[in-house]
Amino acid sequence: MISAISVISVVINLWSMAMLNSAAPTRIVAMGDSTTAGTPGFKSPVEAPPGGRGDETSQYAYWLMKAHPDWEVLNRGVNGERSDQIRARFERDVVAAAPKAVVIIAGVNDVYQGRSVEHVAEQLRAMYARAAQAGIRVVAGSIIPYNTATPEQNARMRQINAWIRDQPGIVFADTRAAAAAPDNADRLFESPDGLHPTAAGYRRMAESIRPVLEGALR
Repeated sequence: MISAISVISVVINLWSMAMLNSAAPTRIVAMGDSTTAGTPGFKSPVEAPPGGRGDETSQYAYWLMKAHPDWEVLNRGVNGERSDQIRARFERDVVAAAPKAVVIIAGVNDVYQGRSVEHVAEQLRAMYARAAQAGIRVVAGSIIPYNTATPEQNARMRQINAWIRDQPGIVFADTRAAAAAPDNADRLFESPDGLHPTAAGYRRMAESIRPVLEGALR
């Protein structure tokens, strides 16, 4: 005959297991170039496996997880990559990880290397579509500024960002505005090299992404 104490013990054990399962972190992939990797302060796990190397606060993924301990944000940024190179590893670094959501920021290196707005749009459109096909919610960030950009390069970045903002099926985070200087939208708020944010800049990027991501995950 099963005692009441044994029944209660079984119920408690089952409840504890259910709580542990429900506490599993929500997986998110941060996908992009150097401004996702955390350059120059941090090398992502893709660049320096297995766990990355450097100042971990120099990545927006770190600040997202500080704000949300229930999130697991996988940094899949690679310094110097164009949008087509990021797209080429999308299956491996995003789809195979089976996240709930992906944050995609890409295109600055295309602009720097003289690629067209249409080229970037084609790559981004393909990544958005593949994520949707896999049931992964997309948060699309805008290309952030760099201090040596020419007027023509800034014009192309603004065109790409306007295109991103208008895309159906994604939610938009204005990471450019977050990382920019308050008196000049085409320059970084702070930068150690004129090309990338400081840790404080990456924190600002995270603060612009976080509420958008929260909404996408509801």
